[in-house]
Parts: sequence; structure tokens; C-alpha cells
Amino acid sequence: MRSVYVITHPEATHHVEGVVGGWHASRLTSAGRRAAASVARAQRARIPDGTEVELFSSDLRRARRTAEEAAVLFGVKPVLDRRLREKSYGEAEGGPQEWLDRRFVPPPAVGERLEHDEGVEGAETRAAWAQRVYAALEEVLRRSCEHQIIVTHGGSPALVVAAWIRMPVESVGHACFRAPSGSITTLREDGSFHNRQVVSLGDTRHLDS
Repeated sequence: MRSVYVITHPEATHHVEGVVGGWHASRLTSAGRRAAASVARAQRARIPDGTEVELFSSDLRRARRTAEEAAVLFGVKPVLDRRLREKSYGEAEGGPQEWLDRRFVPPPAVGERLEHDEGVEGAETRAAWAQRVYAALEEVLRRSCEHQIIVTHGGSPALVVAAWIRMPVESVGHACFRAPSGSITTLREDGSFHNRQVVSLGDTRHLDS
């Protein structure tokens, strides 16, 4: 058996300031820090004591701070990986969300979506974003550990799930798996047939307690 828990970092300053996140160095808010502690406690309750746990995280500050809460409870050090970052929005990062919304060119309903130009200088394509997240998960799964925690951002969990179910990267142009801030997505692979299951997607029940 293998269980992979994908944590979406909680509320960060760019959420409340109305600016674009992406690779912008925003921080968890006070509410976000409390939520990160709740996420860590929920994870600690799900994983039996004495079980080996590995922890991986985006290197951006808001994800790293979320991972640190779990690191304390599990007694492990996070492995930081820039491939687990959110999509880069180029020149829009750290600027007003309203500015990006006015310039953003949505992908077409049909046709090329992965290499689509969104109209923002320096913005990462969905293809480049997907390829790095797929590569990061592949490396995580090469390791032999029963419980693995991945801390990332709002959009990247969809790509982790797509990679987990072995969706070809060429097909993720339409893929959407919602994982709200502070949520936990649980993925499980059985030890006999190696079937991969999405046990829960974007679970936030621990934030209500």
C-alpha cells in the first residue's frame, strides 16, 4: 500500500490583497497559519504512529510554511522542490489580479490548449507547468515509502491527480480537479494490483473543527 496526501496551502496574503500569486513570494496570513496547523493535525491523525513518512513541498514561502507545521508533528524535514510551484504568471505576478483578468486570454474550447498564449508576457504555458509537476511526482513515487505528503498550491493538485491516474500529459488541457485552500487530497495505491485510487479530493472538513 502507498498513500499520497496532497495539501493545498491555506490562505496567503495574495488572496486577501487581490494580487496575483503564481511565483510571487506571498506569506500565509494569520488565518492561513492557523489553518496550516489544523491541516498538520489532521494529517497526524490519519497516519499511524511509527510509520515512515516523507514530506515534499514547493519551495515558495507560503507552501514551505505549511509544510513546516507537518514537519514538526512528524519529525521529518521537508524536501523542497521548485517543480511543485504554482503556475507562473510572468509579468503579472505580485500585481493586481484585476490587471491580469483584463488581459488574460482564455484557451479555446477546441484546438491547442496546452501551448496556448494567455496574453501575459513571461507566463508559463500549461504544458510546461504540467511537465514539471508530472516529473516531480514521478520522482516522489520512485521512492519506497508508505506515506508521502506533498504540499503545493491551488492549481497544481489537479496536475498531481492527473499524473497519479496516469493521464497522458497531452490530455491535461481540459483536466480540472478542484482542491480549495487548506484542503487535503488523498491518493492510494494498493499493494497487490497497484491500482491507483483518488480516495478524497479537496477535503476541508478539518478546517471546520
